[in-house]
Amino acid sequence: MTPSATPAYRRLSVEERRSQLLAAALALFAHRAPEDVSLDDVAEAAGVSRPLVYRYFPGGKQQLYEAALRSAAEELQLCFGEQPHEGPLLTRLSHALDRYLTFVDEHDTGFSALLQGGSVVETSRTTAIVDGVRRSAAEHIYRHLGVTDPGPRLRMTVRTWITAVEAASLIWLDEGKQPPVEELRAWLVEQFVAVLTVTAGRDPQTAALVGALAGDGRD
Repeated sequence: MTPSATPAYRRLSVEERRSQLLAAALALFAHRAPEDVSLDDVAEAAGVSRPLVYRYFPGGKQQLYEAALRSAAEELQLCFGEQPHEGPLLTRLSHALDRYLTFVDEHDTGFSALLQGGSVVETSRTTAIVDGVRRSAAEHIYRHLGVTDPGPRLRMTVRTWITAVEAASLIWLDEGKQPPVEELRAWLVEQFVAVLTVTAGRDPQTAALVGALAGDGRD
């Protein structure tokens, strides 16, 4: 009797199965608004049964969406990290924006649904997850700037710029991903310098940072 060529079935661990379901959900949320994705869709994408999805996410679609959102948020939070924290700041910021815009490009509709809100599955918890990404991005930027105790004007400037990056990303998607991503990234870096320069006229802490950035540009 000839042995079967069918590969042996490997039972996934709990963590592996959960990761598989989250990956399937994220892939769907990347291209469709959350309310347009059903548990049946996730089960089909993962190649499992609907009851299995419920076994791992007994709270149903809401629990699955929040878990997928946290997974995406963790990926986004890593975008602004740059190790080691050395070398010209604007070069590091460019690298961070490259990673961020790659995420936006790959997740497209899901990114829009995430930031624009209004989804039927949006809750205070999902809003907190998104806000956590913004706070994390700001903390990374302060570390890049070498600032441990940012004053209110600097905090407002950085948070305003992060909001501008989000808005520009959404508009970029609406405009069919034009201008080219390299041009968008360069413009956002220039905008960061511009808003810091404006704040520097009213805030000594920011003025010192702008002076340091000018020194980076001469290196």
